[in-house]
Amino acid sequence: MRSQQTRHRRPTPAWVTAVLLILLLVLCAGAACWGLEQLDVPPRALAKYLEKRVAGHGDLITTIGNRLAGHLDQMDRAEGLSLERRAARIGAGVTPNVEVDAARGSLIRVATIDDAIKAVEQARPGDSIRFAAGTYRFAGSAIPIGRSGTSAAGITLRADVPGTVTLEFDLNEGFLVSAPYWTFEYLNIRGVCASHARCEHAFHVVGGAHHFIARHNTISDFNAHFKINGSDSRFPDDGLIDSNSLSNSSARETETSVTPIDLVAASRWTIRGNWISDFIKAGTDGVSYGAFAKGGGRENRFERNIVVCEGRIRSAPGQRVGISLGGGGTAKEYCRDARCITEQDGSTVQSNLIMSCSDDGIYVNRSATSQIVHNTLIDTGGITVRFDAASAEVEGNLVDGSIRSRDGGALHATDNIQTSMTRLYLGSHPVRGLYRDFVGFDLSWVGEPPRRAVGDAKLPDLCALQRPSAPAYGAFENFLACKDSARASAN
Repeated sequence: MRSQQTRHRRPTPAWVTAVLLILLLVLCAGAACWGLEQLDVPPRALAKYLEKRVAGHGDLITTIGNRLAGHLDQMDRAEGLSLERRAARIGAGVTPNVEVDAARGSLIRVATIDDAIKAVEQARPGDSIRFAAGTYRFAGSAIPIGRSGTSAAGITLRADVPGTVTLEFDLNEGFLVSAPYWTFEYLNIRGVCASHARCEHAFHVVGGAHHFIARHNTISDFNAHFKINGSDSRFPDDGLIDSNSLSNSSARETETSVTPIDLVAASRWTIRGNWISDFIKAGTDGVSYGAFAKGGGRENRFERNIVVCEGRIRSAPGQRVGISLGGGGTAKEYCRDARCITEQDGSTVQSNLIMSCSDDGIYVNRSATSQIVHNTLIDTGGITVRFDAASAEVEGNLVDGSIRSRDGGALHATDNIQTSMTRLYLGSHPVRGLYRDFVGFDLSWVGEPPRRAVGDAKLPDLCALQRPSAPAYGAFENFLACKDSARASAN
């Protein structure tokens, strides 16, 4: 027999072991990063999912799950905004103290509720109904707006002197507008119902109320400040909601929709220059939106708005979305074509600033040929394009979060700045560092803003100013200019 010799291996040098361990850690980290990018769910969304999954599974599991959810939410969310400084930063929604031209028809001054209701009932094309300074409290049933204006001579209802008139509504809905060519401006409207379920809408715009205009109003404490929908196969198209302030002073205890601008089945509306904040739903599913258009309409535009999902109201349960094309979907009987193959077609979200949302800043749900252009999103879940019928061109946006598609949504994203999932899960938010103090609502740039090589100079920015040929990413060139431009446009 041949003798066998035993061979002894030399010990592996320590430096080799260290190198192998580092390589292993790098590979593991790389795999984890790859997994996070493939997960494509921002931390705040995963936190909400965990909270729902662990509910009712025993104290230990619930405690661990909620703590993990809290950690995920904390690393992704910013501290509360200081809105007390908002008025000094931006003029959006601030009622200017200016007069406007007299109407072409009769000038009707009202100083009592009875006078106001009579003037509305007897209004003729060209009339201007003007409230004297004071507070007017309406209770009972809605105020019907059924007399039609014309394209050449609309009907206006406004404060005689801007900023001096408050309308208090203890009504399920305030102005029920079913006739065309009405304008409402320079009013302070407040819901004062004992139950939030009672104060549904300040304005309900229905059926034949096309060419509706609301501008320079301050509206607070309603579930859906503006509700717009069809009736009897007629649709209130071609409306304008411009330079209003829409907010709530507390979370809304209601089972119905909480959405300051709730637009269903109408087309060619422009939602422009509004301040929208604090739309918290405390009832049922806890899901709310700052503004949406859905129900099979087309060519609606959301532009130059400031949406702060959670401003003075913070840390409430539930999910807040900034602006949506498609919302949460529409039952077929409420759709323009009774089918809703798409929720929207050819609608646009452009030059908006959207902040402090527990869910997506912009959500495109089953809406085709959407344009999502030059928006700034800070402390939101980002931009989502969802479901097979959805398609969107997403360009020039500055996103503190991610841009993603889900469930077959067709996303064509070009030349945006966003944050990778890996950085989000590490609590890293580089976009926030571009501003001096976004928590204090000082969105002045720290240094030069990031600029695109080329952009559409015809698109106005958040401040209604013309963009240069090489525009900054996002909604604005100089945020502090918004205050001056708002004053200039009012005079």
